[in-house]
Amino acid sequence: MAWISRVVLSPLRQRIRAFILKFMQEFWPIIASVLGVFLVIGVGALCRSVGWLTAEADRTLANLTANIMLPAYFVHQFSRSTEIGAISTAWQPPLLGFATTAIGLGIALLFAKTIGRWFGLVSDSSQRAFALVAGICNYGYIPLPLAEQFYKSAMIDLILHNVGVSIALWSIGIAIISGSGSDGWKKAVFSPPLWAVAFSIFLSTMGWAQSIPGPLATAIGTLGSCAIPMGLLLSGAIIVDFIRDKSWLADVRVIIAGIAIRQLILPVLLLTVGGWIVRSPDLRTVVMLQAAMPSAVFPIVLTKLYGRDTETALRVVLWTSIAGVILIPAWLAAGAWWLG
Repeated sequence: MAWISRVVLSPLRQRIRAFILKFMQEFWPIIASVLGVFLVIGVGALCRSVGWLTAEADRTLANLTANIMLPAYFVHQFSRSTEIGAISTAWQPPLLGFATTAIGLGIALLFAKTIGRWFGLVSDSSQRAFALVAGICNYGYIPLPLAEQFYKSAMIDLILHNVGVSIALWSIGIAIISGSGSDGWKKAVFSPPLWAVAFSIFLSTMGWAQSIPGPLATAIGTLGSCAIPMGLLLSGAIIVDFIRDKSWLADVRVIIAGIAIRQLILPVLLLTVGGWIVRSPDLRTVVMLQAAMPSAVFPIVLTKLYGRDTETALRVVLWTSIAGVILIPAWLAAGAWWLG
């Protein structure tokens, strides 16, 4: 037994220890950053709970974030980027974002309508709510700060990619949750963030993006730096509003289905197809980030707005976010290995 321990077990333990050490050295900063993002969401939840961030302020702060802070954030990112190469290929990230989101929504809806009843999705309302929240990943408030810290060269492609996701949300997503065709796509086409991206592309094309006057650049940067924290705080507040009624904890089957679709099936499909089709290193990084993400928070609001099953939507969003604390770094590690 001593010989087995010395020859077999000891080297095995050393390899396991070396692997864990290497993993922690390489991915602990990402894990810490993910935890930091969720801590800000938790602060938003705390502020709502103690009454510092009231529901009456949500619409005003959301409008400021979407119409002022996010556009400023996008312009600021373009103005300081030196990675804008062939602007003629700027159509590729939005097309990828639209296509992958459309596929995700389609798979989630197909699952809900075919075998969803075995997972507690027995009504049309719950099936549509599930399809919307499971089909769309968190494409803004979590991946943007991660990219800004760890994958700076992919920031522009990520922003452009998110334009396509937004169009898919306001067209296909609205059609799914409403049960019919809708003109919700107009909200995406005429939204300030989209026009901010278009304006930034124009500035980059003309070579003016890095020539914005100093005072204006400072104002844009200051406003833009508020976008992600404010969005995370509002996300936490919105979640708290819905979790006060603990009936959303009731059906574990919906939670399992949500995690399976959003954080197992879709990431495998996205990384497989992305590794086969996408060649740009920065766009491959975007694919990796999107594959790792949990469900987006905003579809909860759309679910409530259209009178669908809010509890189902909340189960999927909250539990994929909780699982994301572990699965985001895990999928980033897997994506980095697979996509090179």
